Amino acid sequence: MFIDSHCHLSFPELKQRLPDILADMRHAQVDQAICICTQMEEFDEVHALALAHPQLWATVGVHPDTEQMREPDVDELVRLAALPRVVAIGETGLDYYRLAGRSIADMAWQRERFRTHIRAARAARKPLVIHTRASAADTLRVLDEEGGEQAGGVFHCFTESAAVALAAIERGYHISFSGIVSFKNAQDLRDLLKLLPLERLLVETDSPYLAPVPFRGKTNSPAYVPHVARAVADALGLPPPELAALTAANTRRLFRLPETV
Repeated sequence: MFIDSHCHLSFPELKQRLPDILADMRHAQVDQAICICTQMEEFDEVHALALAHPQLWATVGVHPDTEQMREPDVDELVRLAALPRVVAIGETGLDYYRLAGRSIADMAWQRERFRTHIRAARAARKPLVIHTRASAADTLRVLDEEGGEQAGGVFHCFTESAAVALAAIERGYHISFSGIVSFKNAQDLRDLLKLLPLERLLVETDSPYLAPVPFRGKTNSPAYVPHVARAVADALGLPPPELAALTAANTRRLFRLPETV
């Protein structure tokens, strides 16, 4: 009934409890989840999760905040994206939130990494999972320069403005909402939902982070994605089962997932 479009089950907080998490997912009617890769050094582990569990899928990519790790080239990303159960390139993008004394000009390495991922997604014909924080203008600019509309994908854990969301949608992208949308101080996100086409909405947990109300402050889990969906449904005035079916269908269509596992 539900799909978590973005989680990190290879992270220590979750992988040590994997059997319980999978059982909790079943109980919460979370039928599928996409396990996101954040560095090449973890890809084998992320991929192994997807190979071992029919309800899990994998991506391949390097998070913009990841420094001093191995940089993939286009050929490597394309090769790994072609492996069974790998459904997307990313998580990739730009993040200028923690510059640590550096200038935006100093972040050229992030922009070059992002370009590599866009080129790989185009070549592999797989969607992009995009992370953007304090960098929306450059994220959109680099996408345009690299023909990112040809890949499509999702702006995950969205916290940017309505203008950015609509610009992403114009480029063929989806918008995914995390537990943040349930937070008391996130009324702007709940208002934004009403401006977006329903066929472009996804829900996610980004677990182990950003647990939704009523679990805020605790370790997040894919089993909590129904609470994210309920917050979105309430903001839109939709019955939660309708929102669950809608976002699950959107996720399957974007990542080419089967209806049953």
